[in-house]
Amino acid sequence: MINEAGHGQPTSEEAANGADSVRVASVMAALSHPARVIILRRLARCDECCCRDVVEHLNLAQSTVSQHLKVLVEAGLVTYEPRRPKSRYVLNRQALQSVSSAIGELIDDCCSLPETAASP
Repeated sequence: MINEAGHGQPTSEEAANGADSVRVASVMAALSHPARVIILRRLARCDECCCRDVVEHLNLAQSTVSQHLKVLVEAGLVTYEPRRPKSRYVLNRQALQSVSSAIGELIDDCCSLPETAASP
């Protein structure tokens, strides 16, 4: 792979941007299903919920909600706390804020005008 400078190895900035891009894309994939967005909103309204609490507010089977929660946990947007008799899910507000900032930066980068070459 050739970087912007025409070299074979990416610069540290390009590597950091690549890692950030993978993280943002991964989180956006987790947010790409409407049920997962609804689940996040539900979790935002309480300190913690068990799967059953979420199921009661969705027209989905418990197994389906569990799968959606698993995706959100893997993306780092929700934390899972195993407890007996009911495990708890908690919204990771810090991770969500970080994603918001990263998406904001992406939008700013894409919407800014390209730099023009200085005229003589």
